[in-house]
Amino acid sequence: MTRRPRKRSSPWRILFLLVLIGVALYFNQVVVPATPPLFMPTPTLTRSPESFVNEAEKLYNEGKLTQAIAAYQQAIIAEPNNPILYVTLARVQIFAGQYEDALTNAQNALLKNPNNPMAHAVQAYAESFLGNHLEAEAAIKRSLELDANSALAHAYYAEILINKGDPEDFEKAAAESRLAKELDPNLLEAHRARGLVLINSGQDNLDEAIDELKAAVAENDKIADLHLVLGFAYRVKGENDLAVDELLAAYALNPKDADIPTEITFAYSNEGQFGKAAQYAEDAVKIDPTNPKLRGNLGMTYYKNNQLDEAIQQLALAVHGGNASDGATVEGMPLAYDKSAEYYWFYGFALAKRNRCAEAVPVFQALLSGVPDYDLAVENATAGLDLCKAGIETPGPDTGEGTPEVTETP
Repeated sequence: MTRRPRKRSSPWRILFLLVLIGVALYFNQVVVPATPPLFMPTPTLTRSPESFVNEAEKLYNEGKLTQAIAAYQQAIIAEPNNPILYVTLARVQIFAGQYEDALTNAQNALLKNPNNPMAHAVQAYAESFLGNHLEAEAAIKRSLELDANSALAHAYYAEILINKGDPEDFEKAAAESRLAKELDPNLLEAHRARGLVLINSGQDNLDEAIDELKAAVAENDKIADLHLVLGFAYRVKGENDLAVDELLAAYALNPKDADIPTEITFAYSNEGQFGKAAQYAEDAVKIDPTNPKLRGNLGMTYYKNNQLDEAIQQLALAVHGGNASDGATVEGMPLAYDKSAEYYWFYGFALAKRNRCAEAVPVFQALLSGVPDYDLAVENATAGLDLCKAGIETPGPDTGEGTPEVTETP
């Protein structure tokens, strides 16, 4: 058999094979690892905490507190171990009336840094608004131990003492408010604290109090709380038109704060505009329908506007509690030496005016036995009992003849 000669390999074929192997190695080592898996979302760039903080500060300066709070919360998510973010968030939450959330965030800051004086100060301020006066004083004193020259802490201390309501603390509160201004004459909270101290120091200091509160508003005119306090000062002074202007500005900035329409109610009532007053008292109840004080204020306003049936309904909820027509369940207020006594005697007179003395007499008797040292309550209760004992037919709301005039608290 003839043997076939072996064919020699072509050098060009060998070179071609080497190139293919090189391309395959490059694709496997470089291209494949850099290619994202199919059907996987493309990763997005993460925002820095500073960008959220800048956004929050802008929103705060515009008076958009809810949005500012949300931005600070995003900053905390991006940088959860920064105590300053928790403290700043808590300060804004206090202005927004979110006191429990503010307290939580101040405490969160202290978990990150137990010796943060600002965190102790904000914790104290939140505790004060929640009525925890002992805890508030302890926290503010700790803050000042850590930083005795903090204008914010001294301003908070002044308000904490005022909120506590002990007359023996007034001089200390006044001194703290003055020191806060000396340490930082431009601090918004220092002007606010000084204004509140002056309001509580008597009628003679109302002009100076108003000047301080106007200075606070000038620092940031987009904070509803500052307009609310300034409106209150104007109302106490008797300048009800200016009070309404400030209170309406506050209401526009924060329509969810029931205190604002309540103050507007009082301002209009001072002017004898009970119809307008009732509208804002109704607004307050819509915001917080289970609050017996708001029900009582609405009932008193209805009474003054000669809407007796409506007054009885609302005052009964304030005094006895029960289920309101709007579905809210209201817990009645126990009789005490405070605003509750006023609701009782207005309730009694509204019943008496509707010839419902069988229901009115126990209300007046409760005042005589429950608050015997409250002269104004005793005076009104006695007048109500005399009215019912005399068997006078009290006319309806259209005439108003033959009914005793209800004495109101100053």
